This record gives sequence, C-alpha cells and structure tokens, in this order.
Amino acid sequence: MSGAFTDDELGYLRGERRLARLATVGADGTPHVVPVGWSLNSELDAIEVGGREFARTKKFRDVMRTGRAAIVIDDLASTDPWRPRGIEVRGLAEAIEAPRAVIRIHPRRVVSWGIDARGRLSRDVEPPLRGR
Repeated sequence: MSGAFTDDELGYLRGERRLARLATVGADGTPHVVPVGWSLNSELDAIEVGGREFARTKKFRDVMRTGRAAIVIDDLASTDPWRPRGIEVRGLAEAIEAPRAVIRIHPRRVVSWGIDARGRLSRDVEPPLRGR
C-alpha cells in the first residue's frame, strides 16, 4: 500500500463508478448527505467532488466553514449472492473555488468492504508530508 488507498481500493476507485454520497454538517449541526459526481486525484491522493454552479451549494459552504467531509462510493458486485462493496473516506476537506469549484477530501480514515479477500478494512491514514 502506498498513500491512503490499497492497490485493490485504487483499482475499485479507478473503475466505472461515478456516483457517490457526500456527507457534510450544516451550521446548525444537522448532517447533510447528497448524491454527487466525483473523481480520484491520484497526484494528491484525494477524492474530488464537483458539479454545476458548485460554489453556490450548501455542501460547498459546509466544507468551507468546517473543513471536514465524508464520502461513500459503493455498488453491488452481485445481487445473488448479495455482495455489496465500497469505500468510505472521512477527512479534511477543502472548498476550492478556482479554476473550477471542487471539494477536495484528503483521507484521514478509510473503510472499505467487499473489495478484496481480506474483507472489511478500516484504518486511519497519516497526513501526507508537506511538499509531497
């Protein structure tokens, strides 16, 4: 494993999945979960979320205020037998406005299931070294 994700997790993230659920926390403490498009930023070892007029959204404002977010990327490998698989990433988040608005999530906790033979993996991720 190098970086935040195992090789199996990277294979999963580089697959065909493009829809995820992003969780943020509103100013009043209420959780906010919404479906979003996402991409893997391999260079920064981060997940990026974007969309139309994204800087005007509640989720963008939530991240700008708190600097935190979580995302779940999942699917069903099979329905018979039932085989869900996915990755949850919790971490520090940036609300970046230019050149295009995105939320960039830097993993601090990664949980995956159904992706490799080891079953469920859960671990804390060390922050990257400055200048990396």
